[in-house]
Amino acid sequence: MQDQTTRHHNESAGRAAIRRELHYFTLYRILEAAVLCLVVFSPVGVLIGEPHNPILARTVALVYLLAAVVLFLKGRSGRMRPQVLAGTLVDLSAAVLAIHALPGAASGVSMMLLFNVGAAALLLPLRLGLGAAAVTALALLGEYLVQAFSVNGAVRPLAELLMFAVSYLAMATLTNLVGRQMRASEALAARRGSQADNLAEINELIIRRMRTGVLLVDGEGEVKLANEASMLQLGGIGEGRRTLAQIAPELAIRLQRWRQDGASDPTPLQVAPDQPEVLPRFARLLADDAQVLVFLDDTSMVSRRAESLTLATLGRFSASLAHEIRNPLAAISYATQLMEESPDIPEADRRLLAIIYQQTHRMNGIVENVLGMARRERAQPENVELVDFARHFVDEYRNIHPLENDTIEVISAKQPIIAMVDRRQLQQVVTALVHNALIYGRMPGEPARVSLRVHASQTGTPVLDIADRGPGMPESVSTQLFRPFFTTSEHGTGLGLYIARELCLANQATLDHVPVPGGGCCFRIRMSGAHAFANN
Repeated sequence: MQDQTTRHHNESAGRAAIRRELHYFTLYRILEAAVLCLVVFSPVGVLIGEPHNPILARTVALVYLLAAVVLFLKGRSGRMRPQVLAGTLVDLSAAVLAIHALPGAASGVSMMLLFNVGAAALLLPLRLGLGAAAVTALALLGEYLVQAFSVNGAVRPLAELLMFAVSYLAMATLTNLVGRQMRASEALAARRGSQADNLAEINELIIRRMRTGVLLVDGEGEVKLANEASMLQLGGIGEGRRTLAQIAPELAIRLQRWRQDGASDPTPLQVAPDQPEVLPRFARLLADDAQVLVFLDDTSMVSRRAESLTLATLGRFSASLAHEIRNPLAAISYATQLMEESPDIPEADRRLLAIIYQQTHRMNGIVENVLGMARRERAQPENVELVDFARHFVDEYRNIHPLENDTIEVISAKQPIIAMVDRRQLQQVVTALVHNALIYGRMPGEPARVSLRVHASQTGTPVLDIADRGPGMPESVSTQLFRPFFTTSEHGTGLGLYIARELCLANQATLDHVPVPGGGCCFRIRMSGAHAFANN
């Protein structure tokens, strides 16, 4: 598409150049007609002698002037080749008739006709240009023969006529070649100019859309250029003359220090309120130029890249750690099974053994889920009835974790709600959310109240809400909840909610924090309906 646009632009530029040349040609034709009228209708005609046919001379001069004006007006629009051919025919006819009526002006008219032939060949293909030159030479030869067989005889030698004929052909060939080279050069210049403009637009678009802020500051500290990212990081830079000292004084100070000693301060800088910190970098536009490019790297993006590297390292580390965790779990599970088979174990202790075995089995499942997430293994979805799942989860959680005065309840509709999800991974997600709600979702001095609400959205999507009645969380924290390694607890790892969301994404589900107007927190899991994976 871009090549077609460039080609169309070059063709338009070529047509405009030819139209401009035709315009000058028609102006010259008016000059020729005016000179002919001057010779015929003024005393200047005495210099070339008496006309052979005064009436024909006057008629030719007036008609030629009128035709020249008409061709000049027509030359502004319409097809160019017919106009050039018509103009050449008019020039040739007027020249032959003028030579016949004014024999004393024959040489001058033939000389002026040389330019007309050359201009026509410049605007026409070589074949037509040479044809016009040949026709002109034959027309002059015909007029010469008419004069030779008249009563007075020819007034100029035949050699002169032959030299003009050769000159016409040579002029047509030369001007056509020069015209082609000239138009090729203009097309090349237009194409290179268009490519340069396109590259400039692409460069400007790249700089404007860069996530890194870019400023161009001159030697006096005035901001000459700024891309969108920098304007956002600086909180707007206003209109008119803008100096860096007015927009970001601390950044201007660092730039001044860099100009003096070339050292950069690696400390992040917050240049505008409510904006992330940036790490400024400086580079001269040219080696001996006072203009400086200021790059503002968003530290949050750097942090996210570091987090990605950390997670990649964690994924590799977890693979080697799996054996170290699985082996003790397998030993604990095997020992628990052997103890359950012993007749000396009291019945009350058997319940504790069952809890140990169940939790080691769950711990092994969590390790497998983390490894599966690191390896991007696919979930194993199945149809899960959420109301029954929530009730079974609450009963199991109460048996394993002593709640004391805390409460967990299930709120559900009467009809069953079926979701397509991996049951083990959903169990892990809900366990992490309920565990967080019991720890952080309580008012000071009061027990925690956690609810699992199963319902369907307006579109029929299965939804599971885990809500508490605690103090809630500020907006500054809620926007970073699902970032890896982000935690507000001294003992937290910052991976719980991140892993929970990743597990939800692996099941074509979403996990979001939903603000609660009356206080508290609510985490909403939206899952795919029954058979959603099969439909996909």
